[in-house]
Amino acid sequence: MKLQTDIFGKALEDYFLNPKNQKLTTWTNLTEEDHVPLSYFFRSFEDMPVIEKKALELARGKILDVGCGSGSHSLYLQNKGSMEVIALDISMGAISVAKKRGVTNVICKSIWDFKDGNFDTILLLMNGMGIGNTLEEVPRLLNHLKTLLAPNGSILVDSSDLIYLFDEEDITLWKEDEIYYGEVSFGIEFNKESEEFPWLYIDPKRLEEIATNCGFKFTVIEEGENYDYLAQLKF
Repeated sequence: MKLQTDIFGKALEDYFLNPKNQKLTTWTNLTEEDHVPLSYFFRSFEDMPVIEKKALELARGKILDVGCGSGSHSLYLQNKGSMEVIALDISMGAISVAKKRGVTNVICKSIWDFKDGNFDTILLLMNGMGIGNTLEEVPRLLNHLKTLLAPNGSILVDSSDLIYLFDEEDITLWKEDEIYYGEVSFGIEFNKESEEFPWLYIDPKRLEEIATNCGFKFTVIEEGENYDYLAQLKF
């Protein structure tokens, strides 16, 4: 997402100030437009997908919530009372909303610029691997996250395998020197403002290969109904 426009943050702020039936329009170069109710980004634990619930149940100790959005995950963990949670997002609007909703520790910064480590759990939810942008950048992202982990810490991340969008023949013919099929151009639109940015969906096999090469032990914790999955990365 682009700092100059912060369309996602503006949408969150608009809904927070005047909650009604607003929708965020999203699309990719592979999929048609989808109209997502903004209320979805303010959901309670009970309304979260199974994968997100499992991640929050496994989170422990000092937690970094990367790409916190409106702060729903951070709020749930913070309200459990026994864990320190830091909510991180590049969107000023998202951070403003998270703070107003009651998240105590919020930081508006890119994960690439965040250096203060020693976390027991790092969360990257709602396709958190997307911030890697490309398959080539994933090793750099994981190695950076490694510097933020405490001993015996873990990363909990979800993503999706977009293989279901392609014919089997298309994937069979895909070559390593071609653009990975999970690298997409992602678009959002709200109040007649729109932007597109690179985004990544990574299949579990390739994430496991990269994570293992970076020194992690990789485990798929939970699988969803739509080729989505939750993975845990530990030393």
